[in-house]
Amino acid sequence: MENLLLKLKPKNNKRPLMIVAALFLFFSTIALVFYFVYEKQTVISLSPNDKAVVLLGKTIYEQSCLSCHGAKLEGQSNWKSRNEAGMMPAPPHDKSGHTWHHADQLLFELTKFGLATFAGPDFKSDMPMFKDTLSDKEIIAVLSYIKSTWPQDIQDKQNQINQAYKQKSQ
Repeated sequence: MENLLLKLKPKNNKRPLMIVAALFLFFSTIALVFYFVYEKQTVISLSPNDKAVVLLGKTIYEQSCLSCHGAKLEGQSNWKSRNEAGMMPAPPHDKSGHTWHHADQLLFELTKFGLATFAGPDFKSDMPMFKDTLSDKEIIAVLSYIKSTWPQDIQDKQNQINQAYKQKSQ
C-alpha cells in the first residue's frame, strides 16, 4: 500500500506553481489588451447638435466660464500677449480664437487637467483645471455648447481635425 501511495504522489511540486504563473500571465495580458482597447475607444466626441447637451453646456458655461471668456465667447482683450501679472488672458472661443483648431479630445483634456499639464509647469495662465469641479459629462456639454456657436464651415474644419486626430491615435 505504501508503494502505491508513493506512485500517486506527484514527483514535481512545481506544477501547481507553473499553473498559477500561467494563469497570472494570461489574465494580465487580457487586462492590458482591455486597457489599451478601452483607451482607444474613449476618444471624446462633442455633441453640438444635441439641444439638451448644448443647453446644459450653456448653463455651465455661464456659471464657470463666462467671467473670463465672455458672454459672447469673445475672450479677454489682448489675449495673445501676457498681461502685467505675466498671465495669458482668456482667449476667445468664437470663430476668431484658436479653440476650433484643436481636436475635441485635446479640448476636453485641456479643460479637465489644465493648460500646465500640456504646456508645462512654467506656463502661466488663470485657466483652472476642472477635474474636481465638473464631471466629464459637464465638460463635454460646455465644449459642445461652444462648438454649437461656430459657423458650419468652422465646425466642418474642426471635424476634419477630429478625424486626423482619431486616425493618428489608432
